[in-house]
This record gives sequence, C-alpha cells and structure tokens, in this order.
Amino acid sequence: MADAAHETTSQLIQVVALLGAAVVAVPLFRKLKLGSVLGYLAAGLAIGPFGFGWFSDPQSILHVAELGVVMFLFVIGLEMRPSHLWSLRRQIFGLGALQICLAIAALTTVLFAFGFDWRVAFVGASGFVMTSTAVVMQLLSERGEIALPHGQKIVSVLLFEDLLIVPLLALIAFLAPTPEAAADAPSRWVAVGIGIGSLAALIVAGIYLLNPMFRVLAAAKAREVMTAAALLVVLGAALLMQLGGLSMAMGAFLAGVLLSESSFRHQIEADIEPFRGILLGLFFLGVGMALDLAVVAANWALIGIGVLALMAAKAACIYVVGRITRSGHREALERAVLMAQGGEFAFVLYAAAAASGLIDAEVNANLTAIVVLSMALTPLFVLLSARWTARRDDPAPDGVDVVENQSGRVLIIGFGRFGQVMSQSLLARDVDVTIIDTDIEMIQSAAEFGFKVYYGDGTRLDVLHASGAHSARAIAVCIDDPAAADRIVELAGESFPQARLLVRAYDRAHALKLVNAGVDVQVRETFESAVLFGAAALRALDMPEDEADAIAAQVRRLDAERFELEVASNDTRAGIPLIIKNTDAPGPKPTPLTRPRRESRVLNVDVDVPASTPDGAAPRES
Repeated sequence: MADAAHETTSQLIQVVALLGAAVVAVPLFRKLKLGSVLGYLAAGLAIGPFGFGWFSDPQSILHVAELGVVMFLFVIGLEMRPSHLWSLRRQIFGLGALQICLAIAALTTVLFAFGFDWRVAFVGASGFVMTSTAVVMQLLSERGEIALPHGQKIVSVLLFEDLLIVPLLALIAFLAPTPEAAADAPSRWVAVGIGIGSLAALIVAGIYLLNPMFRVLAAAKAREVMTAAALLVVLGAALLMQLGGLSMAMGAFLAGVLLSESSFRHQIEADIEPFRGILLGLFFLGVGMALDLAVVAANWALIGIGVLALMAAKAACIYVVGRITRSGHREALERAVLMAQGGEFAFVLYAAAAASGLIDAEVNANLTAIVVLSMALTPLFVLLSARWTARRDDPAPDGVDVVENQSGRVLIIGFGRFGQVMSQSLLARDVDVTIIDTDIEMIQSAAEFGFKVYYGDGTRLDVLHASGAHSARAIAVCIDDPAAADRIVELAGESFPQARLLVRAYDRAHALKLVNAGVDVQVRETFESAVLFGAAALRALDMPEDEADAIAAQVRRLDAERFELEVASNDTRAGIPLIIKNTDAPGPKPTPLTRPRRESRVLNVDVDVPASTPDGAAPRES
C-alpha cells in the first residue's frame, strides 16, 4: 500500500513538474518574442533526463503527447470542407510531390558527402524531409495564417507527407539487410490492403454514422457526453488508421474533413480545443526531453554541421520549388524557413531502420539529435528571418489606402457594379460608409469618381475589425463569390451580432442558404433586373404599361410565396420559379418567415440618385 501511494505521489510530482515548466517557460519566451514552441522545447530540455533529470523516459511522454498533433490535425480538418480539399488536389500531389522528390535527392547527397553509406543516407534524408507538422502548424496558428493561401499550400505539402508514411516504412523494410525482408514481401501487400480497408471504413463511418450519432447525443442535452463523443471520434479515427498501418494524424484529419459540413462542427471544435492545446504543448515538452546532450557533446561537430547543412539544403529545395510554382520571393522564402526542419515522423522511421539493422544505434542517436535540434532552431530562424519574410498580404500599390481602424455606420464589402449601385442610396442620404475591396484596378477607378475605397479582404476577421464591423449598424456583402460571402456571414454572425447583415445572393439556392444562416436581408443579384426586363419585353409587345407592371408585381409575389414555402420546408434546391396563371386557385398559403437573427424590415425611400456615378468604371465585377 505504501509503495502504491509513493508511486502515485511520484507520478503527481511529474505532472506538476510538466505543468509548472510550461507555465513558467512559455510566457517568458513569448514575452521575449521567441514563441511558445521554443518555450516548450526549452522547458522539456530543462526538466528532462539531460537537464535536472526529473524524467527518465521522454519517449513514453512523446507517445502520449502525439495525440496533441492528432487533435491539431482534426481541428484543421474541420476547416477543410471536401470541396475545398478537392480544390487543393494539385497542390497536394503536385507541389507536395515535387518538393519531396527534390528534397530527398538533395538531402541524400548531403549525407552521402558526410561519408554515410547510400542506404543510410537515404534513410536519414527520408526522415528529415518529413516536416514537423506540430511545429509548422503551431507557428502558422499563432500568426493566424492557416486559412490564408500561402498557409494552405503548406498544409497541402504536410498532407502529402502524411501519405508517404506507409511507402517509406515499406521501403525501409525492402532496404533492410536482414533475410526476413525478402521473405516477408507478400505480407506487405496484405498490409497495404489493410491500410486501404481502414481508410474506406473510416470514410463510410464518417459519411453515414457520425452525424446521426451527434444528433442523438445533442437531443440528450448532456454536454459532457458530447465532449466524450468528440474525443471518441478523434481517437477512434486515429486508432483505426494506426491499426491499418497509416498515420494517426491522417486519420484524425480525415475525420475532421468528414465533419466539416456538419452542423455540430463548431461545438466539436470547442470541445476538442482544450485537449488539443494541452497535449500539443506536452508533445513539444517531450521533444525537448528527447534531446540527448551526451550524444550532442560527443559528436558536436558532426551534429552541428549536419543540422545547418540539412536545413540549408532542404530550405533551398523548398525555395526553388516555390519559385518554380510561381510563388513570390517572400512567400517562397517564408515557406523555406518554416519547413526547413525535420519532423516527428523521423523518430519512427529511424527506430524502424535501427530495428531492421539498416542503421546502427550511434547513427540513430546522431540523426535523432539532428532532427530535434532542427525543430528547436526553427522558431529562432523564423524570428531572425522576419525582416525578409514579413508578410504583406497582397500589398496595395502606391496611391491605394489599406483599411485601418475605420468606423463607418455601414460597412460595404465589395465595390463592383452591384456595390456601386447599392451605395448610391446611402451616399445620397449622407450615411457614413466604409467600403473595402481587393480589386486594385477598381479601387483606382473608383477614386477618379471621388469614391474612397479601402483595400481589405472581407473574409479575414482582423480586416473586418479594422474596417469598423464591430461598431457598424449594417454590413452589406456585395461580392459575387458565394463561398466568400458565406465565410463573411459566418464571421459577422459570430463576432458582430449588433450589425444587420445584408448579403448579395448568387442564385436562389444561395439565397435560401443565406436565410438559413440568419442574414437580415438577401437579394438575388439578377432577379429584380430580370423581372423589370420581362416587363419591358411586354411593353415592347404593345401591352399597356399598367398591365405589364401588374404582371411584374405578380411574378414578384408568386416568387416570394414560393420562396417562403421553400424556407419553411427547408428545401434548398435551386429551382425555376413556377408561374401560376390563376392566382386565385386554392393552395397552401405561405407561412410567415421568421429569421433566426431578427425580423427584417424593408424600407422604401425615394432618393434622388446623382447623375454622375462610377457604375461601369470597374473593369470587372468584384
């Protein structure tokens, strides 16, 4: 009994030591602008077996802490809708494959020049080429750049690297000198089949089981059970992929993608977030502990030169690939610095190579130390390179003002033909407006007509804040990109509930989707002009003007009735408006439309529109 109590106390002391080290080191390093990742690594080194010696087995902590990376990838998957992931296929298999192939060739050459056998050099290169998902994603997350275009390219490469795990492990087994390697070849095909089967099982479960399960649990109104279910999904997907010989992180990512369209997405993300943050920090602590200072001291020249040479070679390859794929100098350089380190998968690859006799224990220790040091140095290199890689998101040219701390009563997002016309009513009544857009030519053209348009991307929350969305009475979304409009609606609905949302709908289906999202006003971009065009066609056929206007009013009324019925029935299919000739025929009456946010009003105001407007000034619709 005494021994059990002593063991419990010892474990509790270790937990307190882990938490205490993180609480002390991370705020200190962030205060010094060195980032939280380096703080965790330093704390792990201090309390590990090669520091104060409070822990003797960092590998056991790493195995548990890998769940932090798994949960991180799950959260990223929640932001990756299948259609968006499909749009990245060229970056995943094109950019990813090109970068990996070039980097492996270069890194193998570097290690071969260090005197290693070509097989050992290839193993070392294969481990180092796998970028640390944890380090890169944490750094991108802290800077809020995961969802930006350059961040999506990095995520694409990381996904491709996850897909390489099984082929690389199989290749290590083929290169192994043991006689069992050749005899075991048929079983590898069985392993590939198991992996494909696990992947298919996860996709089927994600499509047909996850949403019904969460609906049942939500009806039970037990919050702790929802949290348990979220953890079950993440860990279950990771376990299924691991049993299939694939990456746990890839399994969690796929589970997140399959839930990205779910109405429970935000709740699941909120439930997972605390566990993700704690376990990811624990992972970095474990990496810091795994740095064997004795090995570094005994082979300091080889390890020191090896770290710099491999990071430089990998960074050069990434930069070249970036430039080949038409990335700008700053973006390619930033990606090269961020992804120049080795990754956590290298530990698994090197351990498998050592177990098969492909590399000896000393080479394994040296390569592991090189990878750990590269992970530790990355935040420093990112900080030192900030002067040359400081992001200027689509920098505006001279003469174009970037949006900054505006406070108009109405925020207009998008100033193409639609935005230009709708703004005239506001400007005619001297309403204080702030207008943002990303079309440089349009901004410059609008300035010639006396319009002040700021450069800013409305799909970014920080830009919306700077544009005065937090104090605006209304936000008018006038862009012609439905996906971007949906993103703005989501951000504005969550962060700026005080503002009424007016959104330009792309078509009927998009209008229904916007109503379900809770917008206050939605207007289909071509509907009213088409109705007026039809009335003009009737007048051109010598129909009396009052009769043509009456028919146009009838078309509007019938469309509105059908639209409200579709909203009431939650029918989001795009259809052709039905024209019922006998308007007095019996039938279901439209049900009143109640908006989730608040009841909307339509204000009819007679406005004298200025004759001189910039309509048509924009070279393209934005």
